[in-house]
Amino acid sequence: MPQKVTAVFDIGKTNKKFFLFDDKFKEVYKEYASFDEIKDEDGYATEDLEALKSWIKALFNRILKSDEFTIKAINFSTYGASFVHLDENGEVLTPLYNYTKHIDDTLVEDFYKKHGPELEFARTTGSPKSGLLNSGMQLYWIKHTKPLIYKKIKYALHLPQYLSYIFTGIPFSEYTSIGCHTSLWNYETKDYHDWVYKEEIHKVLPPIVSTETSVNMNYNGKRIKIGVGIHDSSSALLPYVRSVKKPFVLVSTGTWSIALNPFTDTPLTTEETQDGCINYMRINGKPVKSSRLFLGNEYKLQVRELAAKFNKPKDYHKTVIFNYDTYFEITRDFEYSFKWKSFKDKNMPLQTNYSYDSFDDAYHQLMIELVRLQVESINRIVNTQSIDRLYVDGGFTDNDLYIKLLSHYLRDMKLRTTKAALGSALGAAIAISDSKLNSKFLKKNYALKKHVPFIIK
Repeated sequence: MPQKVTAVFDIGKTNKKFFLFDDKFKEVYKEYASFDEIKDEDGYATEDLEALKSWIKALFNRILKSDEFTIKAINFSTYGASFVHLDENGEVLTPLYNYTKHIDDTLVEDFYKKHGPELEFARTTGSPKSGLLNSGMQLYWIKHTKPLIYKKIKYALHLPQYLSYIFTGIPFSEYTSIGCHTSLWNYETKDYHDWVYKEEIHKVLPPIVSTETSVNMNYNGKRIKIGVGIHDSSSALLPYVRSVKKPFVLVSTGTWSIALNPFTDTPLTTEETQDGCINYMRINGKPVKSSRLFLGNEYKLQVRELAAKFNKPKDYHKTVIFNYDTYFEITRDFEYSFKWKSFKDKNMPLQTNYSYDSFDDAYHQLMIELVRLQVESINRIVNTQSIDRLYVDGGFTDNDLYIKLLSHYLRDMKLRTTKAALGSALGAAIAISDSKLNSKFLKKNYALKKHVPFIIK
């Protein structure tokens, strides 16, 4: 008898993944793909949307015919800050513009003159000025630089909702995609920001539905529940929100280290906004106060330089474990040594400067400085007296120094690490499920591990 499963397409900018989960949310099948980028009309690299759509349809139709599985539901998790623009016939009008694409500074300045001031705008929308990474700016850009194309737009769909539309033909907007630094949402009024109405952008945005919404329909002769899609960061957060009963902070580590506080009751302050805090959104429309740090990128650049300086293999840093005596020597008369390449910080010197004779010592110095930045990032979004649980997932969970130092500097918080390779995909499956998660879910599915601070001698 075929196994009943939930299918999820988990679409990153680089890797495209397909999963099948059983009723206990265990992965029973997976496939990966990647596609060469294409160029938009300005020659800028972007997603090959047609190739992505063809792969999704062909793969899903193949699995539907399988004797091994019966698909009962399907959902979609994707990266954010990306719109697909459809005409009245449902045809795609433009390339899927890359959120790293630069747009004219004059246009952006004009936007903030009309709809700012910039700081207050960033505070209420939870979206600091970031070009097309604020996907609402893409609609403004098209309206004012490509008016003939803009007039043809019937619906502008966030990427997760477009993938759902491929299957249902029904256009939706959904909270987590609206809330990911798009500049579209006013977190104080809990509605689209005034500028959206003044520019009449709202006319191309479909009706907003809950992230848990699904469409039950007959698809190729099969009765299937089809979800409306979810933004990947909010999706990765969902299993924690559903299974952990007490307030917590999640730090998702990778190229970006994103600290997420889903238990905030207050809007961003001006000071938090100036410090770079942003908002994401939970599936019910509630804000998630967040602080971003380009930690993984900086780490990669610095360890590459250390390996060259000390003539070590490029992966040598993975073998270094925490040494208390080294830590004590460095912190006894502590001075900052590293100039960052990815961002600026008030404590960094004008140039990198240290006098260590070994990679391990210099690496300890590097990690102490990076983890101190991580602690600052966490402290921006949470009062550790009221929230004392901290979860860390992603690449840095395997870094012995990162975990031991974080546990030490935040010793009043209970630190847990998780292995969440399926995080955003699993969240998408959970979003359209009626299942309740209990407190043992993370232990069973995420290799939950407890950490205690080292003893100060």
